Amino acid sequence: MSERVEFGADGITLVGDLRVPDGRGPRPALVLSGPFTGTRGQVAGRYAEGLTGAGYVTLAFDHRNWGESGGVPRGHEDPQGKLRDLRAAVSLLRARPEVDGGRIGAVGVGLGAGHALRFAALDPRIGAFVGVAGSYGNPYGTRAAMGAGYREALARHAEVVERQDLGGPVEYLPAVAEEGEAAMPGPEPFAYYGTGRGACPHWRNEVTRASLGELLTVDDMTGADFLSPTPGLVVHGVIDRLCSPEGAEEVYRRMEEPKRLVWLDTRQHTDLYDAEPCVTRAVEAAAEFLAEHL
Repeated sequence: MSERVEFGADGITLVGDLRVPDGRGPRPALVLSGPFTGTRGQVAGRYAEGLTGAGYVTLAFDHRNWGESGGVPRGHEDPQGKLRDLRAAVSLLRARPEVDGGRIGAVGVGLGAGHALRFAALDPRIGAFVGVAGSYGNPYGTRAAMGAGYREALARHAEVVERQDLGGPVEYLPAVAEEGEAAMPGPEPFAYYGTGRGACPHWRNEVTRASLGELLTVDDMTGADFLSPTPGLVVHGVIDRLCSPEGAEEVYRRMEEPKRLVWLDTRQHTDLYDAEPCVTRAVEAAAEFLAEHL
């Protein structure tokens, strides 16, 4: 059973899909957060369906500024706001009669894995964390990878937000493009978001330029240092040019027990968005881990 739900965070109305498995009695529940620019009808919803089939109540929702949820500017990445969205989503789950409020986990995919990790580390209501194909933001690592370009990118971000602070319009660029400028340039992101693979009525191919600055400075990696004693599972593809396997290894290394790292045989990052058997294997790994720890 799937039910459209609305709930509030910071006065913003968020919209989600609550899925309840067949059977009676309160069940463990999962809140899901999806990839950068994603809406609930895409990756988060696919994983929610699989995990509901495994016996969990699931809540996949549109974060503020995205999809059917409220919030402005539209298409803007707000990492701190997303943590508050997740907090409000858990509060909703705990108030539902179908849910065992003492058994709630956080599951994230892509950028949502990093946000879910940080959230799970800071909210003791979360009993387990699962990250799939995760992007675990770390400004130290970002600066090391970009070298002098890091300060240059920060300067460009400052110019954008200054123009907006002084009354200029919100500046946008495409979320994906096969060629040319985009927040996620190149053929792989476009093959998912820019085609029928990721088609969703509430997704738009645009993102604020200021979002790129948020990604430069977000630090979700520290969630690994504070997750304990909450159990954590990291699922990642052996080949991933968008969210590095090295980042997944670092998260796993920095987490304390109980923890698990599962490698899947992928050829690209988006295999874990919709390709089979990759998604089914990720769902199975998550369900097995959650059955042990949640």
